[in-house]
Amino acid sequence: MDAPSLRELAADAVRDPHARDLLLARVRDMALRYSRVRLGRFGAEDIAQDVAQEVCMAVVTALPTYEERGLPFEAFVYTITSRKLADAQRAAMRAPAPVADIPDGPSDAPSPESVAVLRDDAATAMTLMRELPPQQREILTLRVAVGMSAEETAAALGMSAGAVRVAQHRALGKLRGLIADAEAGDVA
Repeated sequence: MDAPSLRELAADAVRDPHARDLLLARVRDMALRYSRVRLGRFGAEDIAQDVAQEVCMAVVTALPTYEERGLPFEAFVYTITSRKLADAQRAAMRAPAPVADIPDGPSDAPSPESVAVLRDDAATAMTLMRELPPQQREILTLRVAVGMSAEETAAALGMSAGAVRVAQHRALGKLRGLIADAEAGDVA
């Protein structure tokens, strides 16, 4: 038996606590995966967890008045998550940065050099992705970084799965060209 869709769970969640719990578990998973990607992996896990929790609270609050408008429920969740992420990113930029305690011994963490190289590579990739059209950028983020299926991505963006696959193929081709151009520029 297939798992019920988010749309079905949302319709049942208002009157059925079990459906609400299933809905929130799936919403939390979606929001957490997307938040982790958008915030990056460096020290952002707590913020990603907080954003996922806030998304769940917003969904529970909105359920009694939620009206189906022909869009997938995933698009509703995706919109809330994007807004909560923007709020979290603004708050994080204003917050003071904690200072680490002095360690008792050698650290098993990646070296500062390897972290810097990884961050530089990630920054380069993000810079090149900004040259893609916004829809292609979102498709790559959801498909490659978040790990959503073509069907899940299509539901979140209000497209067909085939259109998502075609747009992803074109975006990856363009990104490969941008990477090749960037690497050629570094050598010259």
